[in-house]
Amino acid sequence: MTTTVNAYAAHAADQPLAPTTIERREVGPKDVRIEIEFAGICHSDIHTARGEWGAVTYPIVVGHEIAGVVAEVGPEVTKHAVGDRVGVGCMVDSCRECVNCRRGQEQYCLKGNIQTYNGIGVDGQPTAGGYSQQIVVDEDFVVRIPDGLELHVAAPLLCAGITLYSPLRHWGAGPGTKVAIVGLGGLGHVGVKIAAALGAEVTVLSQSLKKQEDGLRLGAQHYHATSDPDTFTALAGTFDLIVNTVSAAIDLDAYLSLLAVDGALVNVGAPAEPLSVNIFSLIPQRRSFAGSSIGGIAETQEMLDFCAEHGIGAEVEVISAEQVNDAWERVLASDVRYRFVIDAATLA
Repeated sequence: MTTTVNAYAAHAADQPLAPTTIERREVGPKDVRIEIEFAGICHSDIHTARGEWGAVTYPIVVGHEIAGVVAEVGPEVTKHAVGDRVGVGCMVDSCRECVNCRRGQEQYCLKGNIQTYNGIGVDGQPTAGGYSQQIVVDEDFVVRIPDGLELHVAAPLLCAGITLYSPLRHWGAGPGTKVAIVGLGGLGHVGVKIAAALGAEVTVLSQSLKKQEDGLRLGAQHYHATSDPDTFTALAGTFDLIVNTVSAAIDLDAYLSLLAVDGALVNVGAPAEPLSVNIFSLIPQRRSFAGSSIGGIAETQEMLDFCAEHGIGAEVEVISAEQVNDAWERVLASDVRYRFVIDAATLA
């Protein structure tokens, strides 16, 4: 039997979000029903709801930074129990059979993982995300939030945290490495914290110095304004890894010039327009240009445990559900330090 819950949904690309109700599926044998307590606002929510990343099934309930408490479990569930503090990120299932899924890299499922919203769930219905009171998810795609993390600061880690943790780990950020984070926003500020905790020497590259005090407080040793043309000359050949978090197009050749031999520039921001690169920005110093998505379920759990151990949570502004449209406009204006989180209790 389905359950009716309150939510906020976009009914068209050009309309504001509005209160609605949605149906959550009956809890199956391996399902977990989660009472959502907090849902982070990710720029991906806005891109998707406004039709900027492809086809959308409306109405759509977005939100893939979900933190809450287990309210019900199916009879075959072994990983979670009623009362557990848990989270759900950007995906709620995958094929589980392809080579990537078997390696624990469900984010790269060759058949395409099932997204937390704007996907088609195992029940054949469109998936709906975290701007709602509850969600029902297979236990294998639910992660445990350690006691050392408050739920409101943990919620953004389910997307922003893992989006930065995965490339930082994959490209070996740690002691003796020089890492630059491009952009100090919802993604970048978490990346600075994680890179610093991994032991890297961290630099923030931002358009201006207006957030310099924050960047240094969060763990960066250096902070430079990319609007200053001298920055690229002074830092040429410096970094082992640059993680670009911004969703606008950047001058790839300029940023590639900042890499040392064998350095990598990794995009986690997703601009809508194509990017171009001069091959001679790569060949002479054996540099790499790459992209990275989120992480698999095991790596997401690893990230949460790491963040709890090092006292890392997102810097958040908690809002009520009725403030969500204003919050979206503020995200687009870069007017948040550094992540909005919806208090799901305000949906009641």
